[in-house]
Amino acid sequence: MPNLVVDFAKLLTLAGTNLGVTEYREITQEQINKFADATGDDQWIHVDPERAKDGPFGAPIAHGFLTLSLIIPFWGELFDVEGVTTKVNYGLDKVRFTSPVKVGARIRMQATIAEVTEVKGGAQIKVSNTIEIEGQERPAVVAEFLARFYK
Repeated sequence: MPNLVVDFAKLLTLAGTNLGVTEYREITQEQINKFADATGDDQWIHVDPERAKDGPFGAPIAHGFLTLSLIIPFWGELFDVEGVTTKVNYGLDKVRFTSPVKVGARIRMQATIAEVTEVKGGAQIKVSNTIEIEGQERPAVVAEFLARFYK
């Protein structure tokens, strides 16, 4: 169950709401390999653990877009809107990959609803997301996620 579940009518009042943080998830080599297979991005820093040990990060790292894609499952831990017919991932505004995520690292996401605007038939929210790496000061990803909810 998400941290916060609201009815559509309340959604329009939530600008500035901190949604909290998710549970930690471990990034595995298997996840990275599957992502590489799905996207065709099989660069050695991701999929060759032996070579990556001697690379710039000292271990294989997750693809930035793999880490970014975890916004969706993390999102489900934090927030949901009831009383709507359709929920759409509308896009991203600013995205920065600020620190690599090594295999075995644990990450979590914190989010704040930055803006809420009415759109034809519904509302759009802009959510400021930070994907944190356990034990590190610098986050892995900072992104502004856009979602739309239609009545």
